[in-house]
Amino acid sequence: MSGDKTGTRAVVLGGSIAGLFAARVLADAYDDVLIVDRDVLVGVEGPRKHCPQSRHINGLLARGQLAMEEMYPGITEEIFADGVPTGDLAGNVRWYFNGRRLKQQVAGLTCVAASRPMLEKHIRRRTGDLPNVSFREQHDILGLVTTADRSRVTGVRVQNLAENHGEEVLDADLVVDATGRGSRTPVWLEELGYPRVVEERKKIGLGYVTQHYQLLEDPYDGDLSINPVASPQLPRGAIFTKTDGGRVELTTYGLLGDHPPTDQEGLYAWVKSLAVPDIYDALQHAVPLDEPVAFRFPTTLRRHYEDMDRFPLGLLVTGDAVTTFNPVYAQGMTAAALGALTLRDHLHTGTTPIPAQYFRDLARDVIDPPWEMTNTVDLTFPGVQGERTPQVRAAQAFLKLVQTAAVHDGGVTAAYMRGAGLVDKPEAMMRPAFVARVLWNAVRGTVAEKLGGRQTTAGRSSVAPSAPAASAPSPDDTLMSLK
Repeated sequence: MSGDKTGTRAVVLGGSIAGLFAARVLADAYDDVLIVDRDVLVGVEGPRKHCPQSRHINGLLARGQLAMEEMYPGITEEIFADGVPTGDLAGNVRWYFNGRRLKQQVAGLTCVAASRPMLEKHIRRRTGDLPNVSFREQHDILGLVTTADRSRVTGVRVQNLAENHGEEVLDADLVVDATGRGSRTPVWLEELGYPRVVEERKKIGLGYVTQHYQLLEDPYDGDLSINPVASPQLPRGAIFTKTDGGRVELTTYGLLGDHPPTDQEGLYAWVKSLAVPDIYDALQHAVPLDEPVAFRFPTTLRRHYEDMDRFPLGLLVTGDAVTTFNPVYAQGMTAAALGALTLRDHLHTGTTPIPAQYFRDLARDVIDPPWEMTNTVDLTFPGVQGERTPQVRAAQAFLKLVQTAAVHDGGVTAAYMRGAGLVDKPEAMMRPAFVARVLWNAVRGTVAEKLGGRQTTAGRSSVAPSAPAASAPSPDDTLMSLK
């Protein structure tokens, strides 16, 4: 690829994680890669002004960690060496679904429990270390520059926010929009005479609050995180995880307009209302390190660029600017990493990527699987509007069986988390051996609970969730039996 370079330049709009991942792969194909952002980027270690979600938990799924490592060999260990704790997504995370604790089993799923600023700092440093990557900080992005017939994007108009020097045009062989949910590409396309991209939205009414603590006692018992997941019966959940700096990070959330308060007393009362007492009990022995901070996320959003009949050459879109997932499922950064690998596949020697081909592959390989997965889960909440097709209802029924079986079988938990972590494709859970295993454990668990007279109050079990459900033989409980 390097032999055909002739002074080419790619411009990335947006210096967040999606933009950094894009710049990393573009650096292998272009002589010059320029990242443009409104914020100061270089040397920043805390939350950024124009990235409000940097104050909240941002999860990198196991598949995202693998993609990040592929782009930046050795970066995972560098992050861990900077004081970031780690564990296994299925073996060291205490998951609760419907108020019931899943049985844990190591599944080879590496958790990177870094705060968003910590993760961004390492990715930005490794990207900035590339000799052909540079940053244009504190610049507003005004619009695109095109050829006279508007068939090709040839650059972008920007303005320095720190100095009043007027507009500046940055010439580019390729512009990649990574500006997030607020991307102006749909508007720019219409102004250039292209059709408006079709947008798909689903109102979930999500709100969450984050606070950091110093623990005086350790409630984890060797685990990395305690995660009670919202359910239709109680649409409130939380992630309570160890993170960098010896701190604990809590993000607690509610759906359909039921949002956590930001006053300290009210937040404690909210946490007490969760399906399990673990986090509330832990906070009785914790010192807050900052004030609770809120974030509102009314709708998910997907822009179907893959369905557009016309699209200008020299322009691509990535990350949240294409699809903004429900953040509860932590798919955004992983989709951005996988999107960068898709972009890399389209950077052929001496040619400009064909937008239609790129968007087709991005939709099929990166966006469709997690979008369909989360759509299935979101529609389990009666207040979420959307079409509940027979296929969706069947998927929901099977998912409920999986969650029930995982209470009793760590192998099911491991396989479930491999799917949720985007390491295995959704169809992996439809293999006959796995389906049989799920049915076996779901039935024996239900029978054992009925025989044992299991009682619940306000979603809290009166029996230790990790206690054996029944003394009964089971299939081979190694993960290999699921493959």
